[in-house]
Amino acid sequence: MPTSTGLLASNLIKLKNLQLTGKLVSEELMLGIHGSKRSGIGIEFEQYRHYEPGDDPKRIDWKLFARTDKHLIRESSTESDRQIRFVLDLSGSMNYVENGVSRLQYAQILLASLAYLCYIQNDQMSLYTLKEGSVQTLSTTGSASSGRQAFQKILVGLEKTVAGGEWDCNAGALLKFPELQTKKKEQLIFVSDFLQVDDEWLKLIKSLANPQREIVIFQILGDQEANFDLKGFYRFVDLESGKQMELDAESVKEKFQNSMEEYQANIKSKLQMPQVHLVTARMSDPIGMVLKTFLTKRKG
Repeated sequence: MPTSTGLLASNLIKLKNLQLTGKLVSEELMLGIHGSKRSGIGIEFEQYRHYEPGDDPKRIDWKLFARTDKHLIRESSTESDRQIRFVLDLSGSMNYVENGVSRLQYAQILLASLAYLCYIQNDQMSLYTLKEGSVQTLSTTGSASSGRQAFQKILVGLEKTVAGGEWDCNAGALLKFPELQTKKKEQLIFVSDFLQVDDEWLKLIKSLANPQREIVIFQILGDQEANFDLKGFYRFVDLESGKQMELDAESVKEKFQNSMEEYQANIKSKLQMPQVHLVTARMSDPIGMVLKTFLTKRKG
């Protein structure tokens, strides 16, 4: 059986358990990441390795042992003091499906995996959703909440999420997140397709940019959304507005591909801001691989 960094979302979805899937992905990830301070989710990954004869038993991470039944040595055990805020897009386009996996399901597993990593580190974490032009708080924690309590709240919130409706084009510069810090360091982690009609997403990110706030955007796209490798006539449906259109896919393929390349290059250029990181992933990418690639890059 391959490691969880190689498991596809379709395999993880079959487990029907967000806690288990998040645990599977993140535990393999912990053993595979080396030498990264502040890796982008408030966790300091120096290195985890298996206990070997001759190691000081005091160096075993007993909290991790209680959860995993594995004797692991933590090379560095500095806990994060950051507030981690997960933000999940729940507009209708998150219902997009490829190979039996919806974008929302992919996002749920990715966030569950990130939340488990924060749980290991006893981070403070909150979950927000964006739907029909407003922010909803699904879970929030205070400094007294433990990592386990926060993790369970995140999972309950994720399991309740339902995508639908249109994204308000004028909301980008108007949305206000409750409890955002201005003096303490924090991280906002967005998971979305990051597709926009005008510049609503870019306006939102710019309005939230702050020297004390790191913003990470996981942009989740389907292979056909990016490649448009289709032949024949198709009925295309706008998942937000419900509008439908029948087209010969091959006749618009080149124009579509050029537009997508231009769009991606544009947002990548405009997001070249301090403390802002864009991570583009395909729904066919193993979630563990997406996270590992990102955390490895953050090491520098």
